[in-house]
Amino acid sequence: MPTPILVVDDSVMARKMLIKALPPSWDVEITQAGNGVEALAAYRAGKAAVMFLDLTMPELDGYGVLETLQKEGLNSFVVVVSADIQPLARERVRQLGAIAFIKKPVDPAQIESILREYGVVL
Repeated sequence: MPTPILVVDDSVMARKMLIKALPPSWDVEITQAGNGVEALAAYRAGKAAVMFLDLTMPELDGYGVLETLQKEGLNSFVVVVSADIQPLARERVRQLGAIAFIKKPVDPAQIESILREYGVVL
């Protein structure tokens, strides 16, 4: 059964690049969202066992998504993918429940390493 993956970024190009960086052997069903509001709707529809989440987006940013997931006790592996590599950003997303932080542009080996570390079947 494919793993439901949610790729959230307001940039269509960034979403495409991330999808191409996913391990080719990973059996996934990919859903895309262009902002945090769409991301939460997709999550609530069961489309995000693993979520790749940008921080800077319109309507609801990545921090807002993480805060909502935390407040509602929702469960998902969230990997933040952002160009904002400031230590405070990294610390804040960890406190909000993200399992990892990946700098853009994404490195396929780093994605695979994180997924394996958390026992995601590839």
